[in-house]
This record gives sequence, C-alpha cells and structure tokens, in this order.
Amino acid sequence: MNREEDIRQAVEVMRRGGVILYPTDTIWGIGCDATNEEAVRRVYDIKKRDDSKALICLVDSDHRLQRYVSDVPNVAWDLIEYATRPLTIIFDKAKNLAPNLLAEDSSVGIRVTREEFSRELCYRFQKAVVSTSANVSGEPSPACFDDISDEIKNAVDYIVQSRRKEKTKAAPSSIIKLRPDGEVTIIRK
Repeated sequence: MNREEDIRQAVEVMRRGGVILYPTDTIWGIGCDATNEEAVRRVYDIKKRDDSKALICLVDSDHRLQRYVSDVPNVAWDLIEYATRPLTIIFDKAKNLAPNLLAEDSSVGIRVTREEFSRELCYRFQKAVVSTSANVSGEPSPACFDDISDEIKNAVDYIVQSRRKEKTKAAPSSIIKLRPDGEVTIIRK
C-alpha cells in the first residue's frame, strides 16, 4: 500500500471515531480525533490509563495550533521554530478539544510535528490528532514498531503500514510547560 492510501485509510478511520496506531516524529503512537470525547476515552481504555492523566496531540502547523490554544505566548513561536528535536509544549487555556484530553487545569500538550508522515496525516485530517505512546500505561514505550505488544495492536481499528520496518530506536519528545507570561518549566528533557 502506498503512503497516500495509508494516510487516506487512517483519516477515514479517525473521522468515524476510530483509533489508529501510527508512526510519529518520535515513537509509534496511538491516535484518534482529538476533538472526539468518545474516541479519546477509547485511547485511555486501550492504554489502561486513568483519564486524569492528560494526553498530548499533534498538529501540522502553527496555524492549526492557534485553533486549540486561546493565547499562544510569543515565546512559543521561537521555541517551536528553533527546537532541534521534537518539542511538546503544554499550553494553558486549551479550546476546541475533547474535555477528557485536557489536564484538570484545562491545559493541553501540543506538538507541531515536522516529520513527513505525521504532518501529512494531521494536514489531511484537518484537526489535531491524539498522540500517546503505543503501550499499556506503566510499561516501557516501544522504540520501534516491532516492540508494540499484540494487546495494543489488537485493540486499535487501523494500523498504519508506513514505516513499520524502521529499526531506529526513537525517543519521546522533550516536554515543557509554558505559562501565558512566557515562564517555561521543563517537564522532560
């Protein structure tokens, strides 16, 4: 299957409220429509994770980021532009996302992906896509597709074909929390 068809099928599954397993700019992720509360609930169930622990999501552009954050601090644009590796930023005052995706303080972690496949997926979907590691909560994050458990593979509605053969050991993103006044707190280096 070619990449275009793979993306088309993944988008179709998410539009119907389904959950996908897909390659990101970091590790393989479990994804769904970040605006669909029921789909997000399924992701928590698949991960056996308490929904008080917020999930992050990916977007394809700065423009799309503004659809989901009420007030993007100016320093965020520089951080996104100059980051040398994938950077997830936790923003205050999220909007237009499933309520169960957000932290108790209404913040949300969003990453503008530059990786070709996940960026194209987000672009074609035209919405934020949940991106959480493809593992049961508490177990090690899979470094490549072969490390993903059958339990996870059997729980999703669609497994992307692209990039399955890659053996490069990927790492999770850096995570920072960004306050409206521009104060930065490092969560994960």
